[in-house]
Amino acid sequence: MESSIKISTKIESPPNHVNQMIYPVVFSVAFTHLLNDLIQASLPAIYPLLKTNFELSFAQIGLISLIYQVTASLLQPWIGLYTDKHPKPFLLPLGMVSTLIGIILMALSGSFSMLLLSAALIGVGSSTFHPEASRVTRVASGGRFGTAQSIFQVGGNSGSAIGPLLVALIIVPHGQMAFAWLVIFALLAIFILYRVSHWNVKHSHNQLTKLASHHVSKFHGKKLIQALSIICILILIKFTYIASLSNYYTFYLIHKFNVSLQDAQLYLFAFLAAVAFGTFFGGPIGDRIGRRSVIWVSFIGMIPFAFVLPHVNLFWTCICAMMAGLIMSSAFSAMIVYVQEAVPGRVGMISGLMFGLMFGVSGIAAAGLGYLADKNSIEWVFGLCAYLPLLGFLTFFLPRSNTENT
Repeated sequence: MESSIKISTKIESPPNHVNQMIYPVVFSVAFTHLLNDLIQASLPAIYPLLKTNFELSFAQIGLISLIYQVTASLLQPWIGLYTDKHPKPFLLPLGMVSTLIGIILMALSGSFSMLLLSAALIGVGSSTFHPEASRVTRVASGGRFGTAQSIFQVGGNSGSAIGPLLVALIIVPHGQMAFAWLVIFALLAIFILYRVSHWNVKHSHNQLTKLASHHVSKFHGKKLIQALSIICILILIKFTYIASLSNYYTFYLIHKFNVSLQDAQLYLFAFLAAVAFGTFFGGPIGDRIGRRSVIWVSFIGMIPFAFVLPHVNLFWTCICAMMAGLIMSSAFSAMIVYVQEAVPGRVGMISGLMFGLMFGVSGIAAAGLGYLADKNSIEWVFGLCAYLPLLGFLTFFLPRSNTENT
């Protein structure tokens, strides 16, 4: 309780400068992002276990994944749009309660229909979390929107990396019931989000008043459609390329270079670590030089690494993958903030749209690339994906806002 009072006091003291970020809130939300995405990443990691336990077909596994992806992605913009008009600060902990129930049902499931319900509840929890948590992050940013968004994103990236590792160490050796251990993380997230929601109720109005002094560009008509369309295409490119590496990188290394599964996992971890670093540094750089500039450098800068990757030895393949992940991932926070600034007053809807699009693209791209790999080869897929960053030249047509330096 004392720590709660200490944090509350630190938050309540009015900052002397508009640009003073409220770190306790930003880091609290980032940590809950880690917990949320850890749980979300654990679900697909136990698919092999569920397939064996329930004698499921690949089509049934695909249906579980579809139910999860639909609830985790398609609901996000609608939840964000609703809460933009009708703020519901305590929706954050309530959403995590949905995840908690989903975890319990997944651990106790004895039928395929129960598995589907569990996946849907976990997906609903994620749909609620991302737009609302992104909104609180922006409110607590003190005007350093890119930096705050990067901290928030790194929390999610870390959770996505830890989830499968946790499944391998704890859940797989002890069976489906061990999925219930994730209840601990959900309860911790509920507690933290409840406190964050209290802060949001008491202080969000004052923070938004201070942030109103920041001049943001509101696009209209064709210019707004142009901006949103290009950003959506760039996100499609980014997450299709990231999906190719995240889902099939180990298969590519094993097939082409005959590395062991253990070594391939280490190379995958190195790639994911590079993605986390790129995500973190992209936001602060965007605050300094402008969102459009970061997006431009991110996509154009990775072109040589993407082109070289399918044609080099193991060492340079890993270097190119890490550099491609590092450079490309730096754009995501900048893209989120760019669109939030283009459509002020719709932070929840825009965040939900961007995160929902991210989830949806990742799932569809993984399935599509898997089909192409079966039909052609995994090396053919990596060769094809090398051309994706060329579409980053669309950034040239991305409208400049009045906050951009270049």
